[in-house]
Amino acid sequence: MQRVSEARVRVDGRVVGEVGAGLCMLVGVARGDGEEEAARLAGKLARLRIFPDEDGRFDRSLLDTGGGALVVSQFTLLADTAKGNRPSFTEAAPPEEAEPLYERVCAELRALGVTVAQGVFGARMAVELVNDGPVTIVL
Repeated sequence: MQRVSEARVRVDGRVVGEVGAGLCMLVGVARGDGEEEAARLAGKLARLRIFPDEDGRFDRSLLDTGGGALVVSQFTLLADTAKGNRPSFTEAAPPEEAEPLYERVCAELRALGVTVAQGVFGARMAVELVNDGPVTIVL
């Protein structure tokens, strides 16, 4: 997840999702992940205090700021590079398992009141963002 001043994702040159200030979330679903993990992740993303207060301290969450979330599926986050020079993606959940969990993360964020923009699951996407800080956190 990256705190952004703006972010967008394009598919075939067309913007399919865009946010102003908020978070860009790259979501990888691993084998064995389930509904509970998706809901817990969404709650953590919405409530994590990584936005500055009046004193510049990390004390405000996405919910506090009213920022948006650009959520992009990215199975390559599960890459295993321990052997050889070609990454293995065997730990990534197959698409038919991963897509519903990716959609669950988005739905849970919306249920919490977050404005959500999305990429297109399984598509080749171009993600553009301006990392604010920079602040990048791995969950």
